[in-house]
Amino acid sequence: MDDPAELSRIRAEMGVPSDDFETRGLKDAVGFGPKDADMLRVWNIALTPPAPDALGPPPPAPLPVRGVIAPHDDYIYAGRVYRRILPMLSARTVILIGVLHQWRRFNLRGKLVFDSYARWSSAAGVTPVSDVRERLLALLPGEHVVQSAMVHDCEHSLEALVPWLRHERPELEIVPVLVATSRFEQLETMAAAFAFALGEILDERGWALGREVGIAISADAIHYGADFQQTRFGPGGPAAHREAQAMDHALLTGPLAGEITRAKIRAAYEAWVDPAHPGNYRWTWCGRFSIPFGLMVLEMMGGARGWPVAYATSAGSPKLALEPLGFGVTTPADYGHFVGYPAVAFTGSGVVAGEAGI
Repeated sequence: MDDPAELSRIRAEMGVPSDDFETRGLKDAVGFGPKDADMLRVWNIALTPPAPDALGPPPPAPLPVRGVIAPHDDYIYAGRVYRRILPMLSARTVILIGVLHQWRRFNLRGKLVFDSYARWSSAAGVTPVSDVRERLLALLPGEHVVQSAMVHDCEHSLEALVPWLRHERPELEIVPVLVATSRFEQLETMAAAFAFALGEILDERGWALGREVGIAISADAIHYGADFQQTRFGPGGPAAHREAQAMDHALLTGPLAGEITRAKIRAAYEAWVDPAHPGNYRWTWCGRFSIPFGLMVLEMMGGARGWPVAYATSAGSPKLALEPLGFGVTTPADYGHFVGYPAVAFTGSGVVAGEAGI
């Protein structure tokens, strides 16, 4: 579906344009920093206090983390949250499930969008795309999938996660997937096909979810402000910020926590969008499709239990001191314009905090 003229326009918008169809460049070279940045220093600076809100205990250490929800905003704002959640995912091969912000530009609905690159550039260097992608494409029904370098070049929600995942596992391989705007029933159908295909691949290779393969779901939480068309608690200010935080906390510790069920996933989906018109927001989380899809895949592959780990907002914490390393911000943040950052880990089902001794 890649149109050469549109592809050229999209690559002109990239911070580091993609190199033909072998190496994907970098859409956002401001918020996610320059290519080949000093990620060791970023990694350490991200522990600078104050810590994000702690929403509960982490998964017990012996239990493999099968998936996570992590943010994708500027590192200066969200770095503390990236640092808390992404080290929990230790698999070598990570399926990245992301947001397609510009779905209207491509008129894409009810589709999973794969890339066609051999490798991705990032602030941490070049990361190869796993051959799991080709096997998934062979197993998934054609009506569910699109493969497009052009669509991936216009999207920033997956490239943000790669440097943090790669920092402690330089052998990392990725499988980037974007989830277009979809009705809940479409997400169920696609998740069932994806879970079946991934299960086949794991069986073929003798792999296990949480050991050799993990799932990283990209999603920012509330986008609050008049320019986001979200002013449920007024135009802004500390009170609106507190109310928005409380709403996000309730979602993270409610339907996204504990044993994950289809009913809980649907409840979260319907909190974010009008189910009859899924392109219309109710509560503006950009992960309104990536999260339900990713959670249904986990739930269908042996069950899942959510462990809310951390939360912060762009207006609620001081910026990280990353400017000297070449990192910037793509938009200002204040109590009239802020974004929330969710962090949830997912293990297999059936384990509760008390049983884990924590």
